[in-house]
Amino acid sequence: MPATVRKAMTDPNPSFEVATLKPTDPAHPGRYFRVAGRKYYTHDTSLADLIDLCYGVHPSQIIDAPAWVRTEKFDLVGTQPGEDEPSGTQWLAMIRNLLTDRFGLKIRREQRDLASYVLTTDKNGPKNLIPAKSTAPYPSLEFNRVANGLVLPARNAALSQFCQMMQQVVLDRPVIDKTGLAGRFDFLLVFMPNESQFDGHPPVTSSQVTGEPAPDLFEAIRTQLGLKLESAKVPTNVLVVEQVQRPTEN
Repeated sequence: MPATVRKAMTDPNPSFEVATLKPTDPAHPGRYFRVAGRKYYTHDTSLADLIDLCYGVHPSQIIDAPAWVRTEKFDLVGTQPGEDEPSGTQWLAMIRNLLTDRFGLKIRREQRDLASYVLTTDKNGPKNLIPAKSTAPYPSLEFNRVANGLVLPARNAALSQFCQMMQQVVLDRPVIDKTGLAGRFDFLLVFMPNESQFDGHPPVTSSQVTGEPAPDLFEAIRTQLGLKLESAKVPTNVLVVEQVQRPTEN
């Protein structure tokens, strides 16, 4: 029988039909976010991780939060309402509504000068960014180890999504897209991470490399993609936490 095609969800601001939050078992660490069918799963995620995810910010952009917001870890299982297919934006709306309902989170937005990374085009312009043909709602931005470092075979990814992933997973400060390049792209990035990246735990180190290591992240972005990632102190959106509490029981 042919696969059933789900209709797109129309509610722009949905909430989970059912959601459970439990403290992560410290014997089973390992942060992940995953969609499977009608459910959204996270594992070993702090409230700061969930704020980062649904508001697209780096932890340094969360201001005036108590320490437990970053240190206490939770597992979330949320079930979408109805049978219609949520978009990525609608899944994030469900998480935002969960943070309001279960953590009592109230925030206000400000702009402050923060140390950030800014992504722009290099002097000779971008290269090797192939317009994506996929109609899938989500990008693919997952790292794999190779003989000389790490490879990111990005698929169907906007550069703003690439920047968000880099600030959430790889780098220690916000990453701001100033390339002006619209659309989604397929591209390949191969680099050798250092100890300041991946929260001090890079998935591959120089001792594990066979042969000549790949260039560092900044050189790889310049030579392989024709883009430039530079450090700068720039006006950056921040989220000031006005109210928050540990989650209500399930």
